[in-house]
Amino acid sequence: MALFEVETNAHIVITWAEDENEAKGQVFDSYPGDEIIRISKRPRTSWVISKAALGLTTEPLDPCLVARDCLSKAEGDKVHAIRLYMHETGNDLNQARRAIESNMVMGW
Repeated sequence: MALFEVETNAHIVITWAEDENEAKGQVFDSYPGDEIIRISKRPRTSWVISKAALGLTTEPLDPCLVARDCLSKAEGDKVHAIRLYMHETGNDLNQARRAIESNMVMGW
């Protein structure tokens, strides 16, 4: 059996099935009014949903981790990383600049 991700107009269904047709059948059985938009076979045998990506964490994110992630996404471009950091955290320019620069000094 393989793990399939089936996206409909109203749901994203993760299901085990022998093949794509069986996965579609399971979705039609559960949600007969839904229209399938996309179906894909997952490359691994498990499914992970990041609670942080959904904004469901109860703890604030570590500013250093966010700054390093922004530096990575910006490929070391300090100005772009600062913009990303401001967008990710909602911090102002000075706070974002300090976070990015301090993480650059720490050997990003």
